[in-house]
Amino acid sequence: MKLLVPNQTGQGEARVAMVPAVLKRLQASGVEGLVESGAGKMAAHVDDAYTAAGAKIVGPEAWGEADAVVVVKPPAVSDISRMKRGAVLMGMLAPHKNAELIKAAASQGVSAMALEYLPRISRAQAMDTLSSQANLAGYKAVIMAAEKSPKIFPMLMTAAGTLQPAKVFVIGAGVAGLQAIATARRLGAVVTAYDVRPAVKEQVQSVGAKFLELPLETTGAQDAGGYAKELSPEQQAKQRELMAKVIAESDVVITTAAIPGKPAPKLIPADVVARMQPGAVIVDLAAESGGNCELTSPGETVDHNGVSIIGATNIPSLVSFHASQVYANNLANLLKLMITKEGALKIDTSDEVVAGVLLTHDGQVVHPRVKELMSNA
Repeated sequence: MKLLVPNQTGQGEARVAMVPAVLKRLQASGVEGLVESGAGKMAAHVDDAYTAAGAKIVGPEAWGEADAVVVVKPPAVSDISRMKRGAVLMGMLAPHKNAELIKAAASQGVSAMALEYLPRISRAQAMDTLSSQANLAGYKAVIMAAEKSPKIFPMLMTAAGTLQPAKVFVIGAGVAGLQAIATARRLGAVVTAYDVRPAVKEQVQSVGAKFLELPLETTGAQDAGGYAKELSPEQQAKQRELMAKVIAESDVVITTAAIPGKPAPKLIPADVVARMQPGAVIVDLAAESGGNCELTSPGETVDHNGVSIIGATNIPSLVSFHASQVYANNLANLLKLMITKEGALKIDTSDEVVAGVLLTHDGQVVHPRVKELMSNA
Protein backbone atom coordinates (compact mmCIF):
# COMPACT_ATOMS: atom_id res chain seq x y z
CA MET A 1 0.00 0.00 0.00
CA LYS A 2 1.32 3.42 -0.98
CA LEU A 3 0.80 6.05 1.71
CA LEU A 4 1.26 9.72 0.77
CA VAL A 5 2.23 12.41 3.28
CA PRO A 6 1.60 15.72 1.45
CA ASN A 7 3.25 19.05 2.14
CA GLN A 8 0.73 21.36 3.85
CA THR A 9 3.12 24.13 4.88
CA GLY A 10 1.59 26.40 2.25
CA GLN A 11 -1.67 26.28 4.20
CA GLY A 12 0.02 27.76 7.25
CA GLU A 13 0.31 24.34 8.87
CA ALA A 14 3.58 23.54 10.65
CA ARG A 15 2.57 19.99 11.61
CA VAL A 16 3.06 16.96 9.40
CA ALA A 17 0.75 13.94 9.37
CA MET A 18 3.53 11.33 9.56
CA VAL A 19 6.96 11.52 11.20
CA PRO A 20 9.88 9.34 10.04
CA ALA A 21 9.95 7.01 13.05
CA VAL A 22 6.24 6.15 12.75
CA LEU A 23 6.44 5.74 8.98
CA LYS A 24 9.32 3.32 9.44
CA ARG A 25 7.24 1.21 11.85
CA LEU A 26 4.39 1.06 9.34
CA GLN A 27 6.71 -0.53 6.76
CA ALA A 28 6.43 -3.78 8.71
CA SER A 29 2.73 -3.78 7.82
CA GLY A 30 3.46 -3.42 4.10
CA VAL A 31 3.24 0.37 3.84
CA GLU A 32 5.36 2.18 1.25
CA GLY A 33 5.85 5.77 2.38
CA LEU A 34 5.66 8.61 -0.15
CA VAL A 35 6.55 11.99 1.35
CA GLU A 36 6.14 15.22 -0.56
CA SER A 37 9.33 17.27 -0.42
CA GLY A 38 9.43 19.69 2.51
CA ALA A 39 6.37 18.17 4.22
CA GLY A 40 8.04 17.84 7.61
CA LYS A 41 10.43 20.79 7.50
CA MET A 42 8.44 23.07 9.84
CA ALA A 43 8.11 20.21 12.33
CA ALA A 44 11.90 19.66 12.33
CA HIS A 45 11.68 16.54 10.13
CA VAL A 46 13.79 17.05 7.00
CA ASP A 47 13.56 15.05 3.77
CA ASP A 48 16.77 13.14 4.57
CA ALA A 49 15.21 11.81 7.78
CA TYR A 50 12.30 10.35 5.79
CA THR A 51 14.68 8.84 3.26
CA ALA A 52 16.68 7.25 6.08
CA ALA A 53 13.41 5.80 7.40
CA GLY A 54 12.78 4.09 4.05
CA ALA A 55 10.37 6.59 2.51
CA LYS A 56 10.52 8.04 -1.01
CA ILE A 57 10.55 11.81 -1.52
CA VAL A 58 8.01 12.76 -4.19
CA GLY A 59 6.30 15.73 -5.83
CA PRO A 60 2.59 16.72 -5.94
CA GLU A 61 1.94 14.18 -8.73
CA ALA A 62 2.02 11.42 -6.10
CA TRP A 63 -1.57 12.29 -5.15
CA GLY A 64 -2.60 10.26 -8.17
CA GLU A 65 -0.70 7.08 -7.28
CA ALA A 66 -1.32 6.88 -3.54
CA ASP A 67 -3.68 4.29 -2.06
CA ALA A 68 -4.06 6.45 1.04
CA VAL A 69 -3.32 10.10 1.82
CA VAL A 70 -2.89 11.32 5.40
CA VAL A 71 -3.31 15.02 6.17
CA VAL A 72 -3.54 17.36 9.13
CA LYS A 73 -5.74 20.10 7.67
CA PRO A 74 -8.37 19.48 4.98
CA PRO A 75 -6.76 19.51 1.52
CA ALA A 76 -7.99 21.60 -1.38
CA VAL A 77 -10.81 20.27 -3.57
CA SER A 78 -8.32 20.30 -6.46
CA ASP A 79 -6.17 17.80 -4.54
CA ILE A 80 -9.13 15.45 -4.17
CA SER A 81 -9.66 15.53 -7.94
CA ARG A 82 -6.15 14.09 -8.42
CA MET A 83 -6.77 11.04 -6.21
CA LYS A 84 -7.56 7.68 -7.77
CA ARG A 85 -10.91 6.00 -7.28
CA GLY A 86 -10.95 3.76 -4.19
CA ALA A 87 -8.16 5.70 -2.45
CA VAL A 88 -8.52 6.74 1.19
CA LEU A 89 -8.15 10.24 2.64
CA MET A 90 -7.59 10.50 6.41
CA GLY A 91 -7.24 13.61 8.56
CA MET A 92 -9.01 16.29 10.53
CA LEU A 93 -11.37 17.25 7.73
CA ALA A 94 -13.75 19.58 9.63
CA PRO A 95 -16.84 18.17 7.84
CA HIS A 96 -19.21 20.75 9.32
CA LYS A 97 -17.56 23.51 7.27
CA ASN A 98 -16.19 21.64 4.25
CA ALA A 99 -19.25 20.45 2.35
CA GLU A 100 -17.60 20.99 -1.05
CA LEU A 101 -14.66 18.80 -0.07
CA ILE A 102 -17.01 16.01 1.06
CA LYS A 103 -18.97 16.24 -2.18
CA ALA A 104 -15.73 16.12 -4.17
CA ALA A 105 -14.54 13.03 -2.29
CA ALA A 106 -17.82 11.21 -2.96
CA SER A 107 -17.78 12.22 -6.62
CA GLN A 108 -14.16 11.04 -7.01
CA GLY A 109 -14.90 7.70 -5.33
CA VAL A 110 -12.54 8.53 -2.46
CA SER A 111 -13.20 7.13 1.02
CA ALA A 112 -12.82 10.18 3.27
CA MET A 113 -12.28 9.67 7.00
CA ALA A 114 -12.65 12.51 9.52
CA LEU A 115 -10.68 11.86 12.69
CA GLU A 116 -12.87 14.33 14.62
CA TYR A 117 -15.69 11.78 14.47
CA LEU A 118 -13.75 9.00 16.18
CA PRO A 119 -16.06 7.23 18.65
CA ARG A 120 -15.24 7.95 22.29
CA ILE A 121 -14.70 4.35 23.31
CA SER A 122 -11.78 2.72 25.10
CA ARG A 123 -10.58 0.88 22.00
CA ALA A 124 -10.23 4.15 20.10
CA GLN A 125 -8.27 6.15 22.69
CA ALA A 126 -4.91 5.50 21.03
CA MET A 127 -6.33 6.94 17.77
CA ASP A 128 -7.87 10.08 19.29
CA THR A 129 -6.28 13.05 17.52
CA LEU A 130 -8.61 15.58 19.12
CA SER A 131 -7.40 14.60 22.58
CA SER A 132 -3.71 14.42 21.68
CA GLN A 133 -3.78 17.87 20.05
CA ALA A 134 -5.95 19.41 22.78
CA ASN A 135 -3.50 18.17 25.40
CA LEU A 136 -0.69 20.15 23.77
CA ALA A 137 -2.91 23.19 23.25
CA GLY A 138 -3.72 23.28 26.96
CA TYR A 139 -0.03 23.23 27.83
CA LYS A 140 0.95 25.88 25.28
CA ALA A 141 -1.93 28.20 26.30
CA VAL A 142 -0.48 28.53 29.80
CA ILE A 143 3.03 29.16 28.45
CA MET A 144 1.63 31.89 26.18
CA ALA A 145 -0.20 33.46 29.13
CA ALA A 146 2.92 33.34 31.30
CA GLU A 147 4.93 35.08 28.59
CA LYS A 148 2.30 37.81 28.16
CA SER A 149 1.55 38.42 31.84
CA PRO A 150 3.55 41.09 33.70
CA LYS A 151 3.39 38.81 36.75
CA ILE A 152 5.23 35.60 37.55
CA PHE A 153 3.18 32.50 38.38
CA PRO A 154 4.76 31.12 41.60
CA MET A 155 4.90 32.67 45.05
CA LEU A 156 8.42 33.89 45.85
CA MET A 157 9.67 34.83 49.30
CA THR A 158 12.61 37.18 48.89
CA ALA A 159 14.59 39.68 50.96
CA ALA A 160 12.70 42.37 49.07
CA GLY A 161 9.34 40.97 50.12
CA THR A 162 6.92 38.20 49.24
CA LEU A 163 5.52 37.96 45.72
CA GLN A 164 2.03 36.49 45.63
CA PRO A 165 1.22 33.68 43.17
CA ALA A 166 -0.80 34.39 40.05
CA LYS A 167 -4.48 33.52 40.07
CA VAL A 168 -5.44 31.39 37.09
CA PHE A 169 -9.01 30.50 36.15
CA VAL A 170 -9.61 27.70 33.62
CA ILE A 171 -13.05 27.44 32.02
CA GLY A 172 -13.74 23.94 30.71
CA ALA A 173 -12.11 20.84 32.13
CA GLY A 174 -11.79 18.61 29.10
CA VAL A 175 -8.41 17.40 27.87
CA ALA A 176 -7.12 20.91 27.10
CA GLY A 177 -8.49 22.35 30.32
CA LEU A 178 -7.02 19.67 32.54
CA GLN A 179 -3.60 20.05 30.92
CA ALA A 180 -3.83 23.84 31.34
CA ILE A 181 -4.63 23.35 35.03
CA ALA A 182 -1.74 20.94 35.52
CA THR A 183 0.71 23.22 33.69
CA ALA A 184 -0.35 26.33 35.62
CA ARG A 185 0.00 24.41 38.89
CA ARG A 186 3.49 23.21 37.90
CA LEU A 187 4.41 26.85 37.35
CA GLY A 188 3.19 27.66 40.85
CA ALA A 189 -0.10 29.45 40.20
CA VAL A 190 -3.22 29.21 42.33
CA VAL A 191 -5.75 27.61 39.99
CA THR A 192 -9.54 27.53 39.99
CA ALA A 193 -11.50 25.71 37.30
CA TYR A 194 -15.09 25.38 36.18
CA ASP A 195 -16.92 22.98 33.92
CA VAL A 196 -20.62 22.67 33.22
CA ARG A 197 -20.26 18.92 33.82
CA PRO A 198 -20.20 18.33 37.61
CA ALA A 199 -18.75 14.85 36.99
CA VAL A 200 -15.30 16.35 36.26
CA LYS A 201 -14.93 17.87 39.74
CA GLU A 202 -12.71 15.03 40.96
CA GLN A 203 -10.50 15.28 37.85
CA VAL A 204 -9.99 19.00 38.45
CA GLN A 205 -9.09 18.41 42.08
CA SER A 206 -6.73 15.55 41.16
CA VAL A 207 -4.47 17.97 39.24
CA GLY A 208 -4.36 20.48 42.08
CA ALA A 209 -7.08 23.02 41.31
CA LYS A 210 -10.13 24.22 43.19
CA PHE A 211 -13.40 23.38 41.42
CA LEU A 212 -15.79 26.31 41.19
CA GLU A 213 -19.29 25.12 42.01
CA LEU A 214 -22.09 27.31 40.70
CA PRO A 215 -25.74 27.06 41.79
CA LEU A 216 -26.77 26.23 38.24
CA GLU A 217 -28.99 23.38 37.04
CA THR A 218 -26.81 21.38 34.64
CA THR A 219 -28.63 18.05 34.42
CA GLY A 220 -28.08 16.64 30.94
CA ALA A 221 -25.11 18.95 30.24
CA GLN A 222 -23.07 16.00 28.93
CA ASP A 223 -23.88 13.81 25.93
CA ALA A 224 -23.35 10.06 25.62
CA GLY A 225 -19.87 10.63 24.17
CA GLY A 226 -18.73 12.70 27.13
CA TYR A 227 -18.86 16.05 25.33
CA ALA A 228 -20.50 19.11 26.84
CA LYS A 229 -23.95 19.92 25.44
CA GLU A 230 -25.11 23.42 24.65
CA LEU A 231 -26.93 25.13 27.51
CA SER A 232 -30.13 27.10 27.03
CA PRO A 233 -29.80 30.89 26.62
CA GLU A 234 -31.15 31.32 30.16
CA GLN A 235 -28.59 28.88 31.58
CA GLN A 236 -25.76 30.59 29.68
CA ALA A 237 -26.78 34.01 31.00
CA LYS A 238 -26.85 32.71 34.58
CA GLN A 239 -23.49 30.99 34.06
CA ARG A 240 -21.88 34.24 32.85
CA GLU A 241 -23.28 36.14 35.80
CA LEU A 242 -21.99 33.64 38.36
CA MET A 243 -18.49 33.41 36.84
CA ALA A 244 -18.02 37.17 36.45
CA LYS A 245 -16.55 37.78 39.92
CA VAL A 246 -13.94 35.01 39.58
CA ILE A 247 -12.95 36.20 36.09
CA ALA A 248 -12.60 39.81 37.25
CA GLU A 249 -10.26 38.77 40.08
CA SER A 250 -8.06 36.48 37.94
CA ASP A 251 -4.64 37.34 36.52
CA VAL A 252 -5.03 34.73 33.78
CA VAL A 253 -8.14 33.14 32.28
CA ILE A 254 -7.88 30.13 29.94
CA THR A 255 -11.10 29.30 28.11
CA THR A 256 -11.63 25.94 26.40
CA ALA A 257 -15.42 25.62 26.16
CA ALA A 258 -16.58 24.26 22.80
CA ILE A 259 -19.65 22.53 21.40
CA PRO A 260 -18.74 20.13 18.54
CA GLY A 261 -19.87 21.52 15.20
CA LYS A 262 -21.32 24.72 16.68
CA PRO A 263 -20.07 28.23 17.50
CA ALA A 264 -18.28 28.48 20.85
CA PRO A 265 -20.50 29.72 23.72
CA LYS A 266 -19.87 33.33 24.76
CA LEU A 267 -18.90 33.10 28.41
CA ILE A 268 -16.96 36.34 28.97
CA PRO A 269 -18.86 39.52 28.02
CA ALA A 270 -17.03 42.78 27.31
CA ASP A 271 -18.29 44.34 30.56
CA VAL A 272 -16.62 41.55 32.55
CA VAL A 273 -13.32 42.10 30.71
CA ALA A 274 -13.63 45.77 31.68
CA ARG A 275 -13.65 44.72 35.35
CA MET A 276 -10.35 42.81 35.05
CA GLN A 277 -7.10 44.41 36.23
CA PRO A 278 -4.67 45.88 33.67
CA GLY A 279 -2.08 43.24 32.82
CA ALA A 280 -4.60 40.38 33.02
CA VAL A 281 -4.50 37.85 30.19
CA ILE A 282 -7.22 35.79 28.51
CA VAL A 283 -6.16 32.92 26.26
CA ASP A 284 -9.19 31.82 24.26
CA LEU A 285 -8.67 28.26 23.01
CA ALA A 286 -12.09 28.39 21.38
CA ALA A 287 -11.05 31.27 19.09
CA GLU A 288 -11.22 29.12 15.96
CA SER A 289 -14.95 28.53 16.49
CA GLY A 290 -15.72 32.13 17.39
CA GLY A 291 -14.27 32.38 20.89
CA ASN A 292 -15.59 32.19 24.44
CA CYS A 293 -14.84 35.87 25.02
CA GLU A 294 -17.00 38.51 23.36
CA LEU A 295 -13.87 40.52 22.46
CA THR A 296 -11.84 37.65 20.97
CA SER A 297 -10.56 38.23 17.44
CA PRO A 298 -9.50 34.88 15.90
CA GLY A 299 -5.83 34.88 14.97
CA GLU A 300 -5.07 38.12 16.83
CA THR A 301 -4.18 39.45 20.28
CA VAL A 302 -6.50 42.24 21.36
CA ASP A 303 -5.62 44.83 24.02
CA HIS A 304 -8.73 46.06 25.84
CA ASN A 305 -7.91 48.66 28.48
CA GLY A 306 -4.72 46.82 29.39
CA VAL A 307 -6.24 43.31 29.29
CA SER A 308 -4.70 41.06 26.63
CA ILE A 309 -7.09 38.68 24.84
CA ILE A 310 -5.13 36.08 22.89
CA GLY A 311 -7.20 34.57 20.09
CA ALA A 312 -4.50 32.35 18.60
CA THR A 313 -5.78 29.60 16.30
CA ASN A 314 -4.14 26.23 15.60
CA ILE A 315 -2.12 26.36 18.82
CA PRO A 316 -0.87 22.74 18.51
CA SER A 317 0.97 23.86 15.37
CA LEU A 318 3.13 26.07 17.61
CA VAL A 319 4.63 22.91 19.12
CA SER A 320 4.77 21.16 15.77
CA PHE A 321 7.45 18.57 16.59
CA HIS A 322 5.55 16.86 19.38
CA ALA A 323 2.13 17.62 17.90
CA SER A 324 3.20 15.78 14.74
CA GLN A 325 4.62 12.89 16.76
CA VAL A 326 1.41 12.14 18.63
CA TYR A 327 -0.75 12.81 15.56
CA ALA A 328 1.29 10.31 13.54
CA ASN A 329 0.92 7.71 16.30
CA ASN A 330 -2.86 8.27 16.31
CA LEU A 331 -3.02 7.79 12.54
CA ALA A 332 -0.78 4.70 12.62
CA ASN A 333 -3.03 3.04 15.19
CA LEU A 334 -6.07 3.66 13.00
CA LEU A 335 -4.27 2.47 9.87
CA LYS A 336 -3.19 -0.76 11.54
CA LEU A 337 -6.84 -1.45 12.24
CA MET A 338 -7.49 -1.47 8.49
CA ILE A 339 -4.31 -2.96 6.98
CA THR A 340 -4.66 -6.64 6.06
CA LYS A 341 -1.97 -9.28 6.45
CA GLU A 342 -1.23 -8.85 2.75
CA GLY A 343 -0.51 -5.14 3.26
CA ALA A 344 -3.67 -3.86 1.57
CA LEU A 345 -6.07 -1.32 3.05
CA LYS A 346 -9.52 -2.72 3.80
CA ILE A 347 -12.46 -0.63 4.99
CA ASP A 348 -14.63 -2.74 7.26
CA THR A 349 -17.84 -0.78 7.79
CA SER A 350 -18.95 -3.26 10.46
CA ASP A 351 -16.14 -1.99 12.70
CA GLU A 352 -17.47 0.71 15.05
CA VAL A 353 -14.31 2.79 14.85
CA VAL A 354 -14.04 2.70 11.05
CA ALA A 355 -17.75 3.39 10.57
CA GLY A 356 -17.55 6.27 13.03
CA VAL A 357 -14.98 8.22 10.99
CA LEU A 358 -16.07 7.23 7.49
CA LEU A 359 -17.69 10.14 5.64
CA THR A 360 -17.75 8.90 2.04
CA HIS A 361 -17.41 5.44 0.49
CA ASP A 362 -18.14 3.88 -2.90
CA GLY A 363 -19.16 7.24 -4.34
CA GLN A 364 -21.66 8.06 -1.60
CA VAL A 365 -21.83 10.20 1.54
CA VAL A 366 -22.36 7.53 4.19
CA HIS A 367 -22.03 9.28 7.56
CA PRO A 368 -25.48 10.08 9.05
CA ARG A 369 -24.36 13.31 10.73
CA VAL A 370 -22.68 14.57 7.56
CA LYS A 371 -25.73 13.69 5.46
CA GLU A 372 -27.80 15.81 7.82
CA LEU A 373 -25.32 18.70 7.74
CA MET A 374 -25.26 18.69 3.96
CA SER A 375 -29.01 18.49 3.61
CA ASN A 376 -29.35 21.54 5.87
CA ALA A 377 -26.60 23.51 4.11
